[in-house]
Amino acid sequence: MAHFIDARATLVNDALDGLVAASGGRLARLDGDPGIRVVLRAALDPAKVAVVSGGGSGHEPAHAGFVGPGMLSAAVCGDVFASPSVDAVLAGILAVTGPAGCLLVVKNYAGDRLNFGLAAERARALGHRVETVIVSDDIALPDAKQPRGVAGTLFVHKVAGHAAENGASLETVAALARRAAVAAKSLGIAVSTCTIPGSPRSERLAEGQAELGLGIHGEPGVERITLPPASELARMMADRLSHSVTGDRLALLVNNLGSASALEMQILARAVLATDLGKRVRLLIGPAPLMTALDMHGASLSILQLDDDLEAALMAPVPLPAWPGAVRIVAPTLRPMPGGLAGEAFTPSQDPVTAARIAAVAQALIAAEDTLNALDAKVGDGDAGTTFAGAARAVLADLDPLPQADPAALCRALAERIGRAVGGSSGVLGSIFFAATAAALAEGDAWPAALAQGVARVEGYGGAKPGDRTLLDALIPAVDALATGDLDAAAGAASAGAEATARMDRAGAGRSSYLAAGDLAGVQDPGAAGVAEAFAALSKAKRPGA
Repeated sequence: MAHFIDARATLVNDALDGLVAASGGRLARLDGDPGIRVVLRAALDPAKVAVVSGGGSGHEPAHAGFVGPGMLSAAVCGDVFASPSVDAVLAGILAVTGPAGCLLVVKNYAGDRLNFGLAAERARALGHRVETVIVSDDIALPDAKQPRGVAGTLFVHKVAGHAAENGASLETVAALARRAAVAAKSLGIAVSTCTIPGSPRSERLAEGQAELGLGIHGEPGVERITLPPASELARMMADRLSHSVTGDRLALLVNNLGSASALEMQILARAVLATDLGKRVRLLIGPAPLMTALDMHGASLSILQLDDDLEAALMAPVPLPAWPGAVRIVAPTLRPMPGGLAGEAFTPSQDPVTAARIAAVAQALIAAEDTLNALDAKVGDGDAGTTFAGAARAVLADLDPLPQADPAALCRALAERIGRAVGGSSGVLGSIFFAATAAALAEGDAWPAALAQGVARVEGYGGAKPGDRTLLDALIPAVDALATGDLDAAAGAASAGAEATARMDRAGAGRSSYLAAGDLAGVQDPGAAGVAEAFAALSKAKRPGA
């Protein structure tokens, strides 16, 4: 798999240089040994307790992204998914620790415990006051003797950093951090593993599978499941987490493990908040990528039982771009629609032939959804079939109330339904087409001439013309053929026009216009293919018994 790196051997150092360079002077880095990768605050106050954390890289923005006032004093970064060395951890401690002492926040992995632990002992031998807190928040295996430290570690960073920033003693900072570490509980889910930069991708999950209870290093989850809808998944995860926490005063951290889209994360957050556990949540952090596993397509949920001190610490703002802040959960504000949106009130009327033809076209477009999406995925954004099908479903849902026996009113109603139900340019163009057709029908034009007026308006507003590899390449010849009154000829013309787009080596409009000729070769324009499907359905519907 391709990655944006120079060399695998230097990728962590290169990435940290990029982080520091982009920090605007907030961050610094220890220099002198490429094997010691420590990011620290550019401005330190030795009178305050230092909070140091770290571990393997690949979890960005953790840990270096949380270096700054109110959180970490320094982050010690190892190779990808590998603990930093004892010398690296000791260097981090020595670089930021003053008379107030230092707290080490360590995730519960053997390498981290050993390297951070020995570094703490060496720092103490040098006369420094050092306390250590181990975070083991993962509940994937309830009976595990050594639960892993995962995204719940960020609660501890925030609580300890807040106390240290406010001048608390090392003993107080450590006590608060341990309280947060004990209270934090986490559970992860993913539909793919991760890819280490510079290495090939290796998938162990089939399409539709997910791993529940996985860690942050690409290791398998404790349970392989068929991925359910988001609401059911949220209930499943919330139920398992609810056994680990008590009370109705909780903080929830929704963590993106790397490559889940913002849409998915927002849906998951909504679904979790709707569960019985979610109704006990007072503070929400995220959804955001906070402790990732490179490019893993997954998420984790972390819960913290709050008290006054922990809540105050989480709510305190910090000037760190990677930290999204905590927000209080309040009921959503819903406002009524503004006036002026109501369209024309149509008087329903029935025409069995018209209704049958509309239904035939709609059903054909719904049936072609996947086929048209597959075409669009090659030359566009992969949603043409869904767009056509969405319009078709909206029209079918309102079929009986349509003014079927009044052609002009029918077209105005179709313009309104499609414009309301379909977004993007497709909905607007469809609405323009039917609105212009309606106007022509109202002035006395026959269907072929009226449809030609609709085509002309689409050309004028859309900016495309014949040969530009758009739906017009099927629509224009079909409408021209309708002048003879022959629906079969119109369907044939639409089909031929759509097929011709596969031989066009350039597109003059639409997303395909940004593609090279090689990407277009042999692929029909999905819009033109959709028009061909519609006319084929019309042609079939006119036949006796169809």
